[in-house]
Amino acid sequence: MNIVEPTPIQAKSLPLLLDGHDLIGQAKTGSGKTLAFAIPMVEKIDAEQKTLQALVLVPTRELAQQVGEVVEILCRGRHIRSTLIFGGKAMGPQIDALRRGAQIVVGTPGRVLDLLRQEALRPEHISYVVLDEADEMLDQGFAPDVERILGFLPKERQTALFSATVPDWVKETSHKHLRNPESVRIDMRPEDAPKIDHVIYDVAEGQKLPVLRVLLDGRDDESVLVFGRTKHGVKKLAKQLVALGYPAAALQGNLSQNARDAVMADFRARRVPILLATNVAARGLDVEHIGLVINYELPETTELLTHRVGRTGRMGREGDAVTLLAPSDEDKWRKLARTLNGVRIPRKRWVGETPATPAAVNAIPLYEPRPPRNGAKPAPRAPHAQADSRQSRAPQAQDGARHERAPQAHDGARHERSPRAQDGSRQPRAPQAQADSRRPGESQAQERPRRERALRTQDGSRQPRAPQVQDEVLRRAGGRDSAAGDDRRQYGDTWRRNEGRPFSSDARRSESQRRQDIPRRQTLPESVRKTGRSWREDRELLTEEALNTPATPSTSQASDTRPAGQTAEQPRRRRPRRRGRRPQVAA
Repeated sequence: MNIVEPTPIQAKSLPLLLDGHDLIGQAKTGSGKTLAFAIPMVEKIDAEQKTLQALVLVPTRELAQQVGEVVEILCRGRHIRSTLIFGGKAMGPQIDALRRGAQIVVGTPGRVLDLLRQEALRPEHISYVVLDEADEMLDQGFAPDVERILGFLPKERQTALFSATVPDWVKETSHKHLRNPESVRIDMRPEDAPKIDHVIYDVAEGQKLPVLRVLLDGRDDESVLVFGRTKHGVKKLAKQLVALGYPAAALQGNLSQNARDAVMADFRARRVPILLATNVAARGLDVEHIGLVINYELPETTELLTHRVGRTGRMGREGDAVTLLAPSDEDKWRKLARTLNGVRIPRKRWVGETPATPAAVNAIPLYEPRPPRNGAKPAPRAPHAQADSRQSRAPQAQDGARHERAPQAHDGARHERSPRAQDGSRQPRAPQAQADSRRPGESQAQERPRRERALRTQDGSRQPRAPQVQDEVLRRAGGRDSAAGDDRRQYGDTWRRNEGRPFSSDARRSESQRRQDIPRRQTLPESVRKTGRSWREDRELLTEEALNTPATPSTSQASDTRPAGQTAEQPRRRRPRRRGRRPQVAA
């Protein structure tokens, strides 16, 4: 790797880690921390043992790929296998790499924890653990998963923490997972300070995009990294710059892993010199040709601000950093300035002309509308749109003119228009048709008296109805109960008092008992039921004397076929029906 002289963090960390001590290492960004923990890790691996022996946890996928490349270079020629484990990729190939005997794993906490729970990653032989960017790994976001992962690992292990910023709470939390750790902190000497010119510009509200365009126009051959706060904000800003003609791309968490890899490959190869990113690119991203870092939006903490600015001026190179402040950012900047530990950043007001932004660029939405799912029903159209479409689909005559459509009733059935008279006026509809159609918004109770009035003549007598019209009226009056018409014919005035509602079974039974003091269901003798009398005459016959007196068979009745010895008064005995096959009798 063409390393001649170790950096200060490497010179102090290598002896302690090779001796087996736990370590907390702190050094500025771009000081060589990856080699400080990777070299001892590779030296401690037993190449003959084809089991997992070392684990490196990092917060982002891009950092995992970058650390994995360094570890892979160190493992060449030593017969040591390493693999990457992180989300966004298929889990099957990663499990296969573990089964083939990977001895070093570099991954993110989420996917590593999933494989541990599935028992695809066996932690019994892990003896070397590294938490890179320890302040981020032990923060509220990653801390639960990291603690669960450390709970799976053996207690007899060596643990190392490395980061550019190590707050006091990180040291307090690390004592739960480290045993008598050694601390290595590299204080920056004046000659070792990064050569980064950081300046803050105060811009008017809504003028960040024009100022950003001026900064991008003044860039040289070096690449530019622009940081935003949210995923959608970064995506919108990238669209605006692309619409203005700038070669820009966005790196944010909503992208798939293949898309993120493609964006980083284009940025590293300088095919896309402008990269807009969220905080996923603030840690560990090492690209040599980044010459300018722009904080388009402020980060949440001073540690993130330090990591953002540290993407330029790495390993002794020079770089520039610009932070844009609008009046709405003043309160947030005051909170960040209190925790800068006395570091003063020059602050200036932006002076100079800014280009005008087209209205179409400003109109780019922050959130894109979601496409409809497969098989989803289209949104319903407005009523006036439906009426317009129905009118537009009216039938055409031979001359191309559209005929008027027939009016539509409330139930969806179309009625033919009434014929016109010679003077052009409409003739009135027939009384039956006028009575049978319910008006819009009219209830059934309001329709019945109007229909009755329409069917009366001038002298007050009722007009005869056609059979089909009468059946239709009975059906409507009785609702869904098909027995409503029978109720009307049977109970007469009682049906009118009930306002046309169909009788329930209890109502029919009580009405029947009230009208006739006999059981509802009666079985009359065959001779009486076939005499041709009306039901009123039959009801008069159903008295106590008629019920107690046996009926006399009529002359028209067929001859009695009762067996000998059984009289007519005695009920006929039915022969029981045989079940199953008749038994066979041997001859």
